[in-house]
Amino acid sequence: MILKKATVLVVDDDTDVLTAVKLLLKTEAGEVITEKNPENLNWLLQRNQVDLVLLDMNFNSAINTGNEGIYWLRKIKEWKPNVCVIMITAYGDIDLAVRSLKEGADDFVVKPWHNEKLIATIKELLDKQEGVKPAKASVKSSGDTSILGESEVMQDIFHKVNKIAPTDANILILGENGTGKDLMAKAIHERSLRADKPFIKVDVGALTDTLFESELFGHKKGAYTDAREDRPGRFEDAHGGTLFLDEIGNISLLQQAKLLTVLQNRQVTRLGTNKAVDVDIRLICATNLPLQELANENRFRKDLIYRINTVEINMPPLRRRNEDIIILARHFAKLYSSKYLKPVIDFDPGAMQKLKQYNYPGNVRELQYTIERAVIMADDQLLKADDLIFSILEAPADENIEADNVPLSTLEKNAILRVIEKNNGNITRAAKELGLTRTALYRRLSKYDI
Repeated sequence: MILKKATVLVVDDDTDVLTAVKLLLKTEAGEVITEKNPENLNWLLQRNQVDLVLLDMNFNSAINTGNEGIYWLRKIKEWKPNVCVIMITAYGDIDLAVRSLKEGADDFVVKPWHNEKLIATIKELLDKQEGVKPAKASVKSSGDTSILGESEVMQDIFHKVNKIAPTDANILILGENGTGKDLMAKAIHERSLRADKPFIKVDVGALTDTLFESELFGHKKGAYTDAREDRPGRFEDAHGGTLFLDEIGNISLLQQAKLLTVLQNRQVTRLGTNKAVDVDIRLICATNLPLQELANENRFRKDLIYRINTVEINMPPLRRRNEDIIILARHFAKLYSSKYLKPVIDFDPGAMQKLKQYNYPGNVRELQYTIERAVIMADDQLLKADDLIFSILEAPADENIEADNVPLSTLEKNAILRVIEKNNGNITRAAKELGLTRTALYRRLSKYDI
């Protein structure tokens, strides 16, 4: 449905909102109907061929449930299941807005909205209803890489990120190692309203109980033996910005209790003092544990899961997004061609076939390092299948990783021979390229009688 031909119904008990939307859409939409009382919704929907509803989350009505928007959303979907619904929410009601998506809303906008963004959102939903394919999206992050992908699973993630990034909703990023959880956290921060404030990352899974408190909450001079000066913790460092807690699934129950207290009170108390300090942070957490495993109360507190998981993002393994492999490979080839001052390198059909057939137990990170090694060693601008050597560190011990069922031992031996030959017999350089120590490489040379 083209917006110029669409009928848009706006339901909000704020007259200023109704006037603003009507003026905005007056020249954009075919017809704009405004209504203050949601109890007239059914009558309006039966009388008019409505294509899209803009629905407020809260009304001063007889329903008085505290989330009237959800109630009326359910009614609209009951009466007119195919009508698009965009929820209008205040900045402080993000949790409720996210819940509305689960209840069937197509999208939500936060007051005050940007006019261009609201119009774009309406057009996108109407195009989707009509079956018009949206433009491919990606999420940019600073540094060496962007989060790229044309696969359906990645497009769904990009859409979700565009919705939740400008909010303050706490986010839990799930996914295997190497899927890009830290990049996603950084990208969300850069698309948030806190983008000009600090982004602080902490690998909490590696911290002991004492270091956990000192690192996150800070300490006063003399709080413990090595505390030689006052030091703010990561919560204070991230004040106004985003705090990213990586490997959250590995912290102890004692650490979880302390973290939960801080998140509930939004205050930290440095070790060695009783003075609480207010902190304003947007929290993003990540773990490689499945949510079902994380929800085991012997391992992780459920009340903390609810606190950190307003919205969850599941980063898919690379084997589930096969159509993105060549896109990513070319991105990395261009990146490392520039870094190592080489002409832009591409792949011949055999190399592309090999890239597509591999299982990538190390995910995007493994693909990245594979392409980097290949670019470094490349003799011309077109990589062949033999130039792509996947890490033996990622290879599963009990299964074949190539489509032609070559035994893993043969693949490993051939990979070692190829790398040694490329390095003209230099064991140190060969070990480095393979990601092994010299001792480990010598063990394999002995094992395969090389």
